[in-house]
Order: sequence, then C-alpha cells, then structure tokens
Amino acid sequence: MGKLKRKAYQALLEPMQLELTAMARWAQHTGQRVLVLFEGRDTAGKGGAIQAIAEHLNPRQCRVVALPKPTDRESTQWYFQRYVSHLPAAGEIVLMDRSWYNRAGVEHVMGYCTEAEYHAFLAQAPVFEKLLVDDGILLFKYWLTVDQVQQEKRFAERHVDPLKGWKLSPVDLKSRSKYTAYTEAREAMLRATHREEAPWTLVDFNDQKRGRLGLIRNLLDRLPDTGVEEPIPDLPPLKGKLHEEHFGVLKPINLSPHDPQVD
Repeated sequence: MGKLKRKAYQALLEPMQLELTAMARWAQHTGQRVLVLFEGRDTAGKGGAIQAIAEHLNPRQCRVVALPKPTDRESTQWYFQRYVSHLPAAGEIVLMDRSWYNRAGVEHVMGYCTEAEYHAFLAQAPVFEKLLVDDGILLFKYWLTVDQVQQEKRFAERHVDPLKGWKLSPVDLKSRSKYTAYTEAREAMLRATHREEAPWTLVDFNDQKRGRLGLIRNLLDRLPDTGVEEPIPDLPPLKGKLHEEHFGVLKPINLSPHDPQVD
C-alpha cells in the first residue's frame, strides 16, 4: 500500500476534525474530562497526531502537555505528582505528548531510574489509572509504532533539516542502537498496564498520515455520542460605512519589496 498523498489525507481528515469540534462542544456542555496519552518510539509521529487533533480546537479548552526533564525538586516527589496538576478539569481535553510512561520506556532503557523504581511504577500505574477512571476521567492510551528502517529515515531527515533539528536530542541519538531494548520494555509495559479499565491501543505509524487518521477515528468511535445542538447566532450586517484603521502613536510595519505578498 503506497503512502497516502496530502490531498487525499486532508479530504479524509477534515470531516473527522469537524467531529472533534463537536466532541469539544460536548465535553464543555457536559463537563466531561478527556485525557489522551501519546506514547511511542522517537520519530513515531506523536507531535503530528496531537497537532491534527488540536488544530481546530479552542486552546483554552484543549491543552497539550509535554513536560521537560524533572527538576531536582520534582525528582524527590512521588513519581506521579508532577502529572497530577496537568489532569483535565471539567470540560477540558488534555493531550499528553509522553506521560508517566516515560518511566517504563526511556528511563528504564537508558538507566535513568533504578530497577526498584521501574518495578514500583509497573505495579502502581494501573492503580493510579483506575483512580482516574473511577473518578470519571475518560482515559485513552495510544502507542505509535514504527519500524527501525522508517525510524532511521526520520532521524536522518531531522539531522539535515534545520527546521527539525530541535527534535533530535542527545538522548535520541543514544537511543538509536537500543531498538530491541525498547521493544522489550514496551512488551513488559503492556503486560503490566493493559487493563480493561485503561487499555492500550497500538497504531501503525510507518505512514504517519494513515496513522493519524486511524488514531483519530478510533478515538472518536470510542467516545460516547457527542452530538450537542448549538444554534448559530445571527450575524447581521453593520450599519453605515465600514472604518479603516487609523494610527496615532505607532504605525504598523510595512512589507519590504522582497517580502512575499500574502493574501
């Protein structure tokens, strides 16, 4: 199966983005809390999937959470503590670009946590998630899969593209030779944390466009009926002549002759 072309991708994506906006209205109307975790290997496409979901949603309602390395203080806290403050409140949608599962993945594989901390996490994560679900949070956990050949192509793109260079961290470079170790860590994580109340869903992201479409479709299909009628207010024409901008203190900058003319 060939890779999906952009035009075909957009034609399939746009109706689902409309469904996502309806879902957001439903969450706001009902006070529902939606939490989606995005996990997977480096370069799998977590950021692109999150962007496709959040693109047309109100950023005050839909929050993207991508936490940096823990501070010295956070490193002494209960492991889940730094994530709790980012959980959704009533009517909110939170998309986590990596989550507490860092401990089962990069921290374990790269030796950033002890074996005791790793095994404690595998035991505690299902308990923590059950508390969230029992409290009414709709929790969705996605793992984005990518073959090593495709992963290496994406690493190479990031290496030569200055616009993507920020995505290539020293940890990413160290992780390249540990593909098998990450597979073993993922399988151990799934055995310990794939539970009925908080199941995992794996999505093939070797073709990122197809992966995004499949993930979003799965998410929408698993949500309750999200239809909420919202009347569109009238937008009557204004009376009189429409005004042009006038400036007193400062004037706007002008495009130089070499700048592109944008409609």
